Amino acid sequence: MMCRFRVLKIYSHDKDSFIMIRNTILISFIISNCYLKAKCSDLDSLALVSADSILQAVVAEEHIPGAVVLIAQHGKTIYQKAYGSAQRYDYGLQRMDALLPMTTEHRFDLASLTKVFATTFGIMFLVDQQKVDLDAPLFTYLPAFRGPGKDSVTVRHLLTHSAGLYPWKPLYYHADNAQDTYAYISRLSLLHPVGKERHYSDLGFMLLGYLIEEVSGQPLDMFLTNALYKPVGLKMTAFNPPPGGPGFAATSHGNPYEYHMVADGDFGYLCDENPETFTSWRDYVLAGEVNDGNAYYAHDGLAGHAGLFSTASDLQLLLDLLLNKGTHAGQRLLSEAVVETFLTKDRFGHGLAWAMSTDVIPVDDLPDGSFGHSGFTGTYAVAVPAYGLSIILLTNRQNVGVNASGYYNSVTPLRKSITELMIEAVQ
Repeated sequence: MMCRFRVLKIYSHDKDSFIMIRNTILISFIISNCYLKAKCSDLDSLALVSADSILQAVVAEEHIPGAVVLIAQHGKTIYQKAYGSAQRYDYGLQRMDALLPMTTEHRFDLASLTKVFATTFGIMFLVDQQKVDLDAPLFTYLPAFRGPGKDSVTVRHLLTHSAGLYPWKPLYYHADNAQDTYAYISRLSLLHPVGKERHYSDLGFMLLGYLIEEVSGQPLDMFLTNALYKPVGLKMTAFNPPPGGPGFAATSHGNPYEYHMVADGDFGYLCDENPETFTSWRDYVLAGEVNDGNAYYAHDGLAGHAGLFSTASDLQLLLDLLLNKGTHAGQRLLSEAVVETFLTKDRFGHGLAWAMSTDVIPVDDLPDGSFGHSGFTGTYAVAVPAYGLSIILLTNRQNVGVNASGYYNSVTPLRKSITELMIEAVQ
């Protein structure tokens, strides 16, 4: 009989459409009494076999160089595996003679997962300590952020991407350090009405990073290490990580995507900067060095929107802290009330910083209360409190380079398939 049938289509993002690469990867299970010693009723085993097959196929298709997946339930890791290579191509897309195997210990550039696994946690601690009021004007903490419309921007607006800020700007054209970058952002006018619409913004989380430093009196990384990472026992989570120890999953070949964002007015970003006036574009494969240009060039690798490196195992501990409503190993680090506040849907369908809607988490029939986030480098994490489930999928998709239109291969269908398999397995 047919026990499980799943079709996964892997796409490459073109400017106007999604284009299927090579063949559709078809994975189905025809089972009489058992498949690989897994009974049809053993949904956990079947889901993991299916996920393993999907990931092996996607790597074999060279859609991504490699990946690490970790599935945990009720604080227990039930599946963790590395696939493919930590780096497949050298600069200029020269295939390496000796590929670097991916391991579960490899550290990944988390990109926008920094927003939730660093900055959002920092704000949670300050709210819990009653040092920050979510509904206070931002200028209460960052006095330079004043002006028409900006006076009404609150901390909550930044967390919900509703402050009306530009989504992105090549800030490194105007500043080369955090202080000057903050000053430049503060001078920018708003792009949208405050609080009316949700427009995802890196700039908002840069401001939240500055806020944490201003209120705590500590650098962002030091505050997070003392308040969170050290108490939870994280070993491999850091901004500007040291080169020793486990290796890094390589990302991009310089910053070709960001150059395209600046150079091509039809690429979807509002930029009036001349791409040729910036002369510090990197010309090597990035490994252990943050991919995001604003984090690297304008913040020396330490920013509220990007720059954090970590492993799947460390991220699982942070998701468990939220799934356990603020406790770790019997010790309360955050109040249950603050965790609930940040993981309650707003009128846009999301929590504070965390995505909670299927328009961001690509899952049909997403269980209520689920939350997650993704990162541009190919990272992804989602938690499903209804089943005590956490799913972490880290890929280094950028190392295969951009296509002719300047886009990286989409990993959204892969995320969707793995997440739906795991949710179906525990339902």
